[in-house]
Amino acid sequence: MTAVTDRLVVSERASQIWSPVPGYLNAATLGLPPRAVVAAMQDGLLQWQTGQACPVRYGELAEQARRSYAELVGVSTGTVAIGSQTSVLVGTVAASVPDGAEIVCVTGDFTSVSGPFLAQRHRGVTVRHVPLAELASAIGPSTHLVAFSLAQSSTGELADVGAVVEAAARHGVLTLCDVTQAAGWMPVDASVFDITVCSGYKWLCQPRGTAYLTVSPDTLGRITPVNAGWYAGESVWESVYGPELRLAQDARRLDVSPAWLCWLGAAAAGEALAALDMAQVRDHDIGLANGLRERLGDDLCARPVVTLDDPDGTRVARLEEAGVRCASRAGRVRLAFHAWNTTADVDLVADALG
Repeated sequence: MTAVTDRLVVSERASQIWSPVPGYLNAATLGLPPRAVVAAMQDGLLQWQTGQACPVRYGELAEQARRSYAELVGVSTGTVAIGSQTSVLVGTVAASVPDGAEIVCVTGDFTSVSGPFLAQRHRGVTVRHVPLAELASAIGPSTHLVAFSLAQSSTGELADVGAVVEAAARHGVLTLCDVTQAAGWMPVDASVFDITVCSGYKWLCQPRGTAYLTVSPDTLGRITPVNAGWYAGESVWESVYGPELRLAQDARRLDVSPAWLCWLGAAAAGEALAALDMAQVRDHDIGLANGLRERLGDDLCARPVVTLDDPDGTRVARLEEAGVRCASRAGRVRLAFHAWNTTADVDLVADALG
């Protein structure tokens, strides 16, 4: 297929999945829920209100969401743990690193990637921040783990995964990659990393309160399930009372008990996004972003996020006045194109910025 044909295919399918919101260019902050998500959560609220809610059914839907996510990022279901936020999942990893470990992070990365490691300073854990372009070269024999986002939150800039993974393997260093700003708009292969985390409420268009962790089988035994509760048990419904807890043998031992209603939406969103080809979504999103870059006289690049200098907030004010929903991050306007966007959104932004 040509890029134009891919864009038409994605646009047609997106119109069936989402209710259109002209000018909504804020997927990097908060994805729009598919119609099926809204319907599922509304129905769930009614069932709860009328006493028909069933915790077992909630659990089945959480498992459905887990399976959908595993398929999306190319790993087996048994390597996926679920939780509420990425910081909680990263915190589990951070609590498991040895005393005195050195962690390498990216300067300016999202705080949830580095913050949990910084909180381990009392154990002698050190966090070294380096520019994204220098991440691979900063990994050395003294490094225990490198933690970074596949796509940077503030700019959408992509990490050089090949270089980082190669350097980490050469020095026996664990890799933790946050794919929150990548999964949902581009193909992601979580199997190339030891650990990944992802929040579902952005490009995956799930309710806030859903997050995922993937862990390779070789790495699972190195992570302590510090949040272990009944949902981390081998048999969930036989793990609700102590004094013993028989943990799941796979990544479920790292589960955080799910916020039930959120996972109603997660299951519906996972099913909706499964109807899309991520390579086509990537080409669609990048094509629209580059269409805007051309209109603004900027260089083209392979990411769906356009950022523009805006130190005084003038640009974001003009965009909001024109009906554009976007974000202001680190003194810049951030515009994120996703599957529901069309060339009309490009025109709206270009005209507003004149």
